[in-house]
Amino acid sequence: MASHSDTLVVFFGATAGANGGKLGSDERELILLVWQIVDLHENKVGKLKRTLVQPDSADVSEQCKEETGLTAEELCKAEPLESVLQQFYQSVSAELKSLGRSSYTLCVDGPLLIQQVLHPEASKKNLVLPECFYTFVDLKKEFHKCCPNAGPVKDLTLTSMLDYVCVPAAVEQEAGMREVKNMVLLILHLLTEPYNHTFSTFETVNYKFESGACSKTEAVDSETVIRARGLPWQSSDQDIARFFKGLNIAKGGVALCLNAQGRRNGEALVRFINSEHRDMALERHKHHMGNRYIEVYKATGEEFLKIAGGTSNEVAQFLSKENQVIIRMRGLPFTATPQDVLGFLGPESPVTDGTEGLLFVKYPDGRPTGDAFVLFACEEYAQNALKKHKQILGKRYIELFRSTAAEVQQVLNRYMSTPLISTLPPPPQMVSVPMLATSPFITTGSTRDCIRLRGLPYTAAIEDILDFMGEHTIDIKPHGVHMVLNQQGRPSGDAFIQMKSADRAFMMAQKCHKKMMKDRYVEVFQCSTEEMSFVLMGGTLNRSGLSPPPCKLPCLSPPTYAAFPATPAMLPTEAALYQPPLLATPRTPQAPAHNPVPALAYYSPQLYMNMNMSYTTYYPSPPVSPSTVSYFAAPPGSVAAAVAAQPAPSILPPQPGALVRMQGLPYNTGVKDILGFFQGYQYAPEDYSSLLGVSDQGRSLIQPKEWLCL
Repeated sequence: MASHSDTLVVFFGATAGANGGKLGSDERELILLVWQIVDLHENKVGKLKRTLVQPDSADVSEQCKEETGLTAEELCKAEPLESVLQQFYQSVSAELKSLGRSSYTLCVDGPLLIQQVLHPEASKKNLVLPECFYTFVDLKKEFHKCCPNAGPVKDLTLTSMLDYVCVPAAVEQEAGMREVKNMVLLILHLLTEPYNHTFSTFETVNYKFESGACSKTEAVDSETVIRARGLPWQSSDQDIARFFKGLNIAKGGVALCLNAQGRRNGEALVRFINSEHRDMALERHKHHMGNRYIEVYKATGEEFLKIAGGTSNEVAQFLSKENQVIIRMRGLPFTATPQDVLGFLGPESPVTDGTEGLLFVKYPDGRPTGDAFVLFACEEYAQNALKKHKQILGKRYIELFRSTAAEVQQVLNRYMSTPLISTLPPPPQMVSVPMLATSPFITTGSTRDCIRLRGLPYTAAIEDILDFMGEHTIDIKPHGVHMVLNQQGRPSGDAFIQMKSADRAFMMAQKCHKKMMKDRYVEVFQCSTEEMSFVLMGGTLNRSGLSPPPCKLPCLSPPTYAAFPATPAMLPTEAALYQPPLLATPRTPQAPAHNPVPALAYYSPQLYMNMNMSYTTYYPSPPVSPSTVSYFAAPPGSVAAAVAAQPAPSILPPQPGALVRMQGLPYNTGVKDILGFFQGYQYAPEDYSSLLGVSDQGRSLIQPKEWLCL
């Protein structure tokens, strides 16, 4: 059998839209194919064949009509693409047989016709291309090998190449046939003296995308990575690879991005084998996947490693099995065992290697998250498993969708980096200190030594903000970066940063205002700590002015907390309370509706925050335990006497009781259920029907006589 270099089939095509250097960039269909065989051993050529292709849409651009001379009426009489490809294959095979050859390689003027037009269109029309369309010779690259001084490959054209070797161009009038004749002339000239060129470099198109794992230590060239945006949420890595059909994606080179809740956000990072394929991928900007158009932008290797890179040996071992289909299960009961999952999937969808093909996602302390990944040996088993989407396991319905190796890495990285508890200050020291109403980190005032960032990408993290600030990061106070979350706990697009002085804040606002962060410009304003505290507590700051947070409004603030007054007051050593960092000034105390003589309950509203965490709320959270905030159910007699001796303004107003907030109650919980839960405690209201309430955030509220720290 002859090698692929024995025979070339010179191949040319045109679309109903843009052609030339922009071929395939507008998603238009093929309307013309022209080809001719060249026997490289005998330096002979075969018959020149030209055929029209009927597109699904007969709309032909004016540019195409001018360049090809074709009209919509001519195209309506042509055969569809599937029939034309069959004719091409049969015609070439018959001619090769007559020449005594058995194999051939396509030769094209640049890769666009094969990679940007033929493969994507065949994929959309569910056509199976013959094997010959997966290997081709790029005439421009072959010419550049013979004539490296002719200029860069991307700037070469048929006319410039013929002029360089002093070969007159063909005078054929019909479009397509003229280009093929010129290509044949150039090939025959390269085969003779002084070049005696051998066509030996073959470009290939991958048959399918290969999944795989990526290590964080792997070097990723930023010139090979793109970001695809606007993907359907159920898209898999295979769907994305199909969108980029014709371009070679690196092994494991599709990384689906997840939002803060661990769900797909419609974006993916894709890594190609080289920059040439990446550049062709950028030309598919706003091409369609189904009814959705997909935006394609440049990305960096660091971004890809941040999403797809992993260091877990458990994940590497799980993903070491080749050619496996990965399914993600979400919403599993926390008590679910591997046998429960295998029984749920059933015998019609056997898991690869049984329990070895299951990977449960857990927190660092070993608690289950309700997520798991499952390996299947083939597409049929995976399809059977996907049919169980939203079926019940235990008392919960389970979501199943296709997943990727990069998503496995990303989910594991996200959960394994989750802190077990928020960072809290050290245990309280019972020493005499002034009772401050503000934090040592956030001291409310009118000095404009803070900046506000507005319009941040929702995926922006602390590291992105520090990169955005650049050299100004040295002027940030310790623990001075505060992300603002909305009522659902999601990023709001705002952040506040405390600077070392008002001058530094002014310089930062001047230099970074409307600077770009991840394709978005960010507005930077100078503000005060008082304005920052109001926004962090749920208020608004806009062109209309400063609106106080709901916790400052009497109608929204439950009058059941005993809070310290804003004016600093000195208490005796026995009653000194430790003040961990605050996000904002505590709310002004409100007078009780009635005035029985209760036991005093000291409670300093606390909101904790570190560099990785912020909290936005309508009113301060209750204390998490007596060890982290100050709490006295009833002060000792000496303390009570000392408090009584204080001037009237410094005495805390008496409270009729204290409030306990219960989170995570079943939706059908009744008053009797809660009374049974607190059996043994006395409750203030005589009418227990008023015991259960709902806050403005949908939380159940209960009011016992004394504060209970659970």
